[in-house]
Amino acid sequence: MKITMHPIGLIHSPYKEPRDIPIQGIFKPDVEAWVELKKEYCIALKDLEEFSHAILLYYFHRSGTEQLQGRPFLENDEHGIFAIRSPHRPNHIGLSVVKVRSIEDNKLHFSEVDILDGTPVLDIKPYVNYFDVRDNVVSGWLDKHFEGGQAPDRTILR
Repeated sequence: MKITMHPIGLIHSPYKEPRDIPIQGIFKPDVEAWVELKKEYCIALKDLEEFSHAILLYYFHRSGTEQLQGRPFLENDEHGIFAIRSPHRPNHIGLSVVKVRSIEDNKLHFSEVDILDGTPVLDIKPYVNYFDVRDNVVSGWLDKHFEGGQAPDRTILR
């Protein structure tokens, strides 16, 4: 089966190089960016401003490799690619939860950015607390890095 997707817009981010990006946008909550949608998708933003957060699905356009295992930033051990958030995965699809700041025309302004400038956006979905939050979550190999409720220093600056 062949699947064809087309970008609906582009990310405009202050992060020009992957080395500058925090491992998750929540660790740099004040950094802002925006999605510039193609004009034909402008109407699709209707009512999204009523949500505090959105989920962005995008294409890791600067990843030229595919790996089945990788070493995440917080570890020296390799893990399966589906147990980490590396861009070097089959199909190179990324996902970020971002804080909606404002919407004007075809632009969705957001913060909690962890996306490279020029990244093609594939889809936008509202983050819904009633659907997206789970109880009794186990975060595998990551749990040991966040014991006691503190984020490791290495999550903020790379």
